[in-house]
Amino acid sequence: MLTFIGLGLFDKTDVSEKGLVRIRNADRVYLECYTSRLMGATREELEEYYGRPVTPLYRSDVEQDPGAMLDEAAEKDVVFLCAGDPMVSTTHADLRMRAAERGIRTAIIHAASIASAVCGLSGLQNYRFGKSCSLPFPQKNWFPTTPLDVILTNLSQRLHTLVYLDIQDERYMTVPEAVALLEEMAAARKAKIPLYVGIARAGSGEPVVRAGPEELVRACDFGPPLHILIVPAELHDMEREYLEMFAGL
Repeated sequence: MLTFIGLGLFDKTDVSEKGLVRIRNADRVYLECYTSRLMGATREELEEYYGRPVTPLYRSDVEQDPGAMLDEAAEKDVVFLCAGDPMVSTTHADLRMRAAERGIRTAIIHAASIASAVCGLSGLQNYRFGKSCSLPFPQKNWFPTTPLDVILTNLSQRLHTLVYLDIQDERYMTVPEAVALLEEMAAARKAKIPLYVGIARAGSGEPVVRAGPEELVRACDFGPPLHILIVPAELHDMEREYLEMFAGL
């Protein structure tokens, strides 16, 4: 059996009791380390908490060559851990489908996701979010502008945009870096993004939430990762009041 278990947002204690029991009873424990990460716990701390060895998985292990893990799941009780909620990532949905095609039983144990946590932290209403997007670090001769297309489409429909920020090995995109990239894209298109909401360390005891125009948000010190960005559409009165009270708007 292959069980997908969400670990929540920040540290080892965010996992559900149901998930923890399944982890401690598993034959093999894998930890997906590339779509998101628990910044409040190391792999060694997780191993100590679970009482089980934890094998890290990276993009190629999951997307290109998951065969060895699926072979194990066909014979043993295997758990696949990830930060947040398992099925927010299409990569994980694809892996579950691959398992099902091989006749391997699967299950999901859900946990808190950044997709819902941002609503509580920002006060932006969840039904007003449109399509989300990911913002990658530019590479040599590669500067994708798809995120701006998504944002402008959502803004035209009065919908908020959740922007996932890139993770590369030990490099984590910050809110100010993300805003700078989007402003560069917008300037080239002669477009205007009126407001940003930056969030850092959701799920921790001291998350940082700041809202404002580009120059204000770029000047903020959001501290350590993980960071995430929202581009709000025109605000409802309650949304604006919430951001004024809790995000310094």
